[in-house]
Amino acid sequence: MTAALEAAGISVSFGAVRALQGVDLVVGAGKLVGLIGPNGAGKTTFVDAITGFVQSSGSVHLQGQDISKLPPHRRAHLGLVRTWQTIELFDDLTVQENLAVAGGRPSLVSTVADVVFGREPRAEQTAEEVLGLFDLQEVAPEMPSNLSQGRRKLVGIARALAAGPSLLLLDEPAAGLDTQESGDLGRKLRRLVDNGLPTLLIDHDMGLVLGICDEIYVLDFGKVIAHGTPDEVRSNPDVLAAYLGKSGQAQAGATWPAVAEGTRER
Repeated sequence: MTAALEAAGISVSFGAVRALQGVDLVVGAGKLVGLIGPNGAGKTTFVDAITGFVQSSGSVHLQGQDISKLPPHRRAHLGLVRTWQTIELFDDLTVQENLAVAGGRPSLVSTVADVVFGREPRAEQTAEEVLGLFDLQEVAPEMPSNLSQGRRKLVGIARALAAGPSLLLLDEPAAGLDTQESGDLGRKLRRLVDNGLPTLLIDHDMGLVLGICDEIYVLDFGKVIAHGTPDEVRSNPDVLAAYLGKSGQAQAGATWPAVAEGTRER
């Protein structure tokens, strides 16, 4: 079966700094894959690279199609849809309108037909469906500036879903969410993947990542240092060393996720 995403040999340099060094990563069809690592490991740079926002070497295949040379908007139109660490919402549009804009890619013909025949635009229907998925119906008419940080995060994820992705890339979706909200988000993401939407998840919430992902890649200093199931990654000595340092490797299992955010800046 063709992988949803296959990134091979992804390398990125900023001047003399090598941010990524030959990173290989695969998201299988119908899989939820985690990408973790201490601050500064290169996680967001990897997403920027495969979505075309930073110059990189290596190859990127989406559903078997080589998209390595395409600009970001072309990759997005093919279904490679991402969220951002910073919440990029249109603050002059309501929540409903934010989702409708993301979901709407109408042709001139379809737009004219909707007007002539009085059909509701598909983008509006998609917006309503996604709002329901995230229990955001009550804030649909609100402006994003009126929402809490956690709600704004959920709207950002919902807007990405409204774009109709074939692969969803989530960069720190649980940031700003409390424990209950994070757990609820995890259940919704797992349901989406189980219903056929392959997803790559980056987050510092180790409970979230270890609890819902099928497999996990671990980056440190721009290189993949581990790859496996959550249980395999949890007990990997290289991962423990990356997060806790050599002296902390004796702390295993339930201990290391509590301090997994690390101290290095990106």
